[in-house]
Amino acid sequence: MDQPVVVGVDGSPSSLEAVETAAREAALRGTGLRLVHAFGRRSAHVPHPGPPWNPAGTGIRELVDGTVAEAERRARDSIPGVEIDRDVVLGEPTTVLVIESRTAALAVVGSHGRGAVAGLLLGSTAGHLAAHGRCPVLVARGRRTPGGPVLLAVDDAPSSAPAVHFAFAEARLRGVGLAAVHVCGPGSADAYDGPADPPFVTYDRDHLRDHAEHVIEAALAGDEPKHRDVRVQHRPVVGRVRHTLIRASEDAGLLVVGARGRGGFTGLLLGSVSQTVLRHARCPVAVVRDGRE
Repeated sequence: MDQPVVVGVDGSPSSLEAVETAAREAALRGTGLRLVHAFGRRSAHVPHPGPPWNPAGTGIRELVDGTVAEAERRARDSIPGVEIDRDVVLGEPTTVLVIESRTAALAVVGSHGRGAVAGLLLGSTAGHLAAHGRCPVLVARGRRTPGGPVLLAVDDAPSSAPAVHFAFAEARLRGVGLAAVHVCGPGSADAYDGPADPPFVTYDRDHLRDHAEHVIEAALAGDEPKHRDVRVQHRPVVGRVRHTLIRASEDAGLLVVGARGRGGFTGLLLGSVSQTVLRHARCPVAVVRDGRE
């Protein structure tokens, strides 16, 4: 299976929703779907000479086969005819998914888990997966809005280019528009024309909005001319980053963010903004890191 869409399975309702999302993403890309159940941590009690990443001789596969079979059924019900590969792997879930991401087009996970992948997206594991994965990570959450635009959180960091590429590609695959938003807030360094403007006294809203538009134009300059079939809307915003992204996600089909941010999205994935987006976005969230890091 050439660069499949990989999805982490643990039997929870959230992971089954992720399976359906992953099946649709595989169909959009014309590729296969790989279901992976990571079973705990490697234990010193695993019988030898059992291989470290194959639980076939340990009895584990029999215990979880029903979970994986149910995930496969949900995938086939969602997208009949999708090519499916499935595996049960002995190992720490995040490590397993990072390894799987090396040969995947996309990794999909649910927003809540239980058992082997409980808490996968709501703690340090999310940052680890985003920092070390080798493909985009899609968090299946919120409600599905098939005709909704792809919402791109535009950042002025050079490392955000892969997120821009991904957002345009997703918009084309889905046949929807792309809404590019950059937020400048009164507390940002971009709010002031010079050192004579004390940050606690005043800021220029027009200056902020113009700067946000400039950031969007610069970020999309390399991709927009190549994707004239994608309807693009620029959304320069003066306000609060978290509130803006959550509100904008209400009518979006997908929210795309870069793995690291600067300027309007400082600490987007590794700080409080990322936690807010992953917990409260109203639509699925795709995290795209710079593979050069």
